[in-house]
Parts: sequence; structure tokens; C-alpha cells
Amino acid sequence: MSIEKALQLAKDHGAKYVDIMFGDMFGTLNHFTITARRLTPELFEEGLPFDGSSIRGWQGIEKSDMNIKPDPATAFIDPFREQPTICFFGDIYDPRTGQRYGRDPRGIAHKALAYLKSTGIGDVAYFGPEPEFFIFDHVRYASEPKGAFYFIDSEEAVWNTGSEEYPNLGQQIKHKQGYFPATPADRLMDLRSEITTNMQTMGMEVDLHHHEVATAGQCEIGIKFGTTVTAGDAVHKYKYAVKNTAYRHGKTATFMPKPMFGDNGSGMHTHHSIWKGEKNIFAGNGYAKLSQEALWAIGGILKHGRSIQAITNPSLNSYRRLVPHFEAPVNLAYSASNRSASIRIPHVGSDKARRFEFRCPDSSGSPYLVFAAILMAAIDGIKNRIDPGPPMDKNIYDLPPEELAKIPSTCGSLEEAISELEKDKAWLTAGDVFTEDFLDAYLSYKKANEVDLNRFRPNPLEYVLYYDC
Repeated sequence: MSIEKALQLAKDHGAKYVDIMFGDMFGTLNHFTITARRLTPELFEEGLPFDGSSIRGWQGIEKSDMNIKPDPATAFIDPFREQPTICFFGDIYDPRTGQRYGRDPRGIAHKALAYLKSTGIGDVAYFGPEPEFFIFDHVRYASEPKGAFYFIDSEEAVWNTGSEEYPNLGQQIKHKQGYFPATPADRLMDLRSEITTNMQTMGMEVDLHHHEVATAGQCEIGIKFGTTVTAGDAVHKYKYAVKNTAYRHGKTATFMPKPMFGDNGSGMHTHHSIWKGEKNIFAGNGYAKLSQEALWAIGGILKHGRSIQAITNPSLNSYRRLVPHFEAPVNLAYSASNRSASIRIPHVGSDKARRFEFRCPDSSGSPYLVFAAILMAAIDGIKNRIDPGPPMDKNIYDLPPEELAKIPSTCGSLEEAISELEKDKAWLTAGDVFTEDFLDAYLSYKKANEVDLNRFRPNPLEYVLYYDC
């Protein structure tokens, strides 16, 4: 969308306010609002100042001044505001140098695309994310010196079959039986339809929606693929639409990878292809009709499959999901149509749709960083012709121990993933896409504010196991 079209969109909807949005290093969506009279063509070139020292992991107080330039192509109308509001995602710049800010995830996604072009491998990379989420009716949690707990509830959860609420109408969804049940078991169809309508009002292209495998309100909405940058925008919009629509109905939505013990977690399976001109370079005559370049790209992701997790699975909770037998991709292997492998090649009808799906990521972090990291691993695989080895066309979960031991596994914790990335990061810093400064700031924050905090705290299970020792 051009500047002129963005200004016309604001005029057509009688916008009184302009919301400027950006995602931080850890996936949190931030915003501030200006009055519509300030929406001029010059705004997109000059940008707006803000305090970068108040954003996690960004500037020190001595260099706090930052500049954000709205991207006119991202304009959308906010369906949740009482006052007519037009929104833009912005790119962050350092006003002292006039250059993109190296810790801005959206800027890193732009640099990854530029690096792809510079290699001559392709012109554009496409990503089709599939974020899953839960909608709960109630949530309580605390972590204090005197105690720690969490409590979630959903009217459709299996544990409410014996609830004394009157009337209890039954039709609760059993564990691992939530995939595609019809109403009335699926109590969230109308809410998902409303979310989908709001997404379309925001300019998103939506294909479908459905209940997911887990009990207690797990859902998925299918959205159109985008580039490293636009797919990142789309995931932020997706989460914004889900959370705000649920909130309007007195419910709460979470993209936490494993909010509930004993059932499937929420991932963000990510489909990927690279194009050069009008050609999908992943289409070919090799395994599952993939090209040699696609197989090398898979090789790159598998080679860096443990270090990439510090970006694609960036939370402590991510590793509660990455356990066997809950459709979680815990083994670094590839296969056609095999959901037990971390990389799946879906069956498609045309070369234009040819792609592979990386099933490890979740949406607990920055989507821009997830897609940029996948692209960088794929580029490294293609440049260095990394052989992915033979495919694994078996259910990996059912393999005998001696055969399973030969397949590399994903990391077991965030601390392990951080350690792997500290040892294996040259593929990310190629082309100065992920700078050393960014990685140092990102990993230092993760260690100090997540890993260390977790290490010092007892959890309720420890009381179950050890209180009577």
C-alpha cells in the first residue's frame, strides 16, 4: 500500500487516531497513539521520536532517543477501538546514524531478505505460519516467596464433566480428542468466526478456522503466507485479534506453548519456500518432488536445529511442549507427510505450492526473528550444500531405542538452547543480519531474566515429590 492509499484509507474510515505498533526482541507488541491531524506524507519519512531505554533489551538511558517510521504498506483499521483508529507497523531507526536499529526484529527480517538477494540464491522467502492458541474462561497464577501456583479453567474442559454447576450440559472434550469436533462440543466456533471477521477487517487473508487437538479450548486459524517481514506482521496481527476478541467476550487467550499438563501444546508450524523471479526454487525432481536446493536448505536447518531453538523456541515453557507423544517434533529429521519429524514435506498439487514445514517453532517470541533465523539456516544449508541425510519415513515415536538414539534430538531446556547458540552462531551473523550486539543483548536478557529466575524457584511439583522427605 502506498502512502497515498494509506492516507485515503484513514480518510475513508474517518480515522481520528493513528496507532503506531512495533514488536520488541521478545515478541511483545508495543504501541502509542497520535491524533489523525499528524498523519501527513512527511510522517512516513521523518518518523516519530520515542524512548528506547524503556523497551526491554534496547537502549541505555544515555542513548535513549530512537525514531520509528510507520510503514504505509502495513496500514489497517483497528476493529476494537471505540474511536476510529488506523494502525501501522513501524521500523526503528537510530537518529544518531540514520540507520536501521540493529536490535529491531523487523529490521533484522528486512536484513535477512536483503542478504538472501545478495547471495543470488533467491529474491524472496515465503513463510506460512500456523500459530495455535488456547482460549480459557478463567486463569489465576502467582510465583511468590510464600507460594506458587497456576489455575486455568474452561467450560469445555474434560475435568468439568463432574462440575456441580447447574445445569451441567456435558459435551466436554476429552484429552487429545479436540481435533474437529462439531458443536456443541466445540463451544468456540462462533468466537473463532468473530476473530476471523476481525482479522479480515484488519486486512488479513484467512483460509479456515477449527478446534485443535487439546481439550480446554485449543484453536487454530489458518492465514495466508507472507515474506519474512509481512509474515511477522501477520503473526502480530493474528495474536492481537485473538486476544482482543476473547477479552471482549470475558475470556482470555494465550499463545503459551504448554499452558496445561497432559495434553497437546501450542506450536507455530512454519511452512517455507524460496523464490527467484517467477520460479519456486524448492520445486524439483528429488525426494517428495523437492529440488536439491530445498534438501540443502533442510540440511541447514537440521544442522543448526539445536542452536536455532534459542530463537524459534525462546521461552522456558517452550520445552514443556517439546516432549514425545503430544505431536511435538522432538527429533531433528525430515520426512514426507510425517508429523513425528521436525521437518515435514506436505503433499501438494503443484510446484508453486512446493515447500517444507518446520514444526519446532512456537509463537512465544518474536515472529520476525523466527522467520529470519529459519531463512538464515536455509541459506547456510544451500551455500554450503549441507546434506540432510536420508529421510525418516517411519513414526519416530515408535522406533526401538537403538534406532532412536541415532536421530539427533531437540534441546531439553532454554538454558541448553542458549548454550548451543553461543557455540553455533556464525550462520546467523553472516551478512551482519543478526549482529553480535543483538545476540549478546538477547541472550544476556534471557539468561538473567528467565533462566536464572527459574533456577532459584521451587515449583509445586517439588512439594508433591519431596515435602515428606
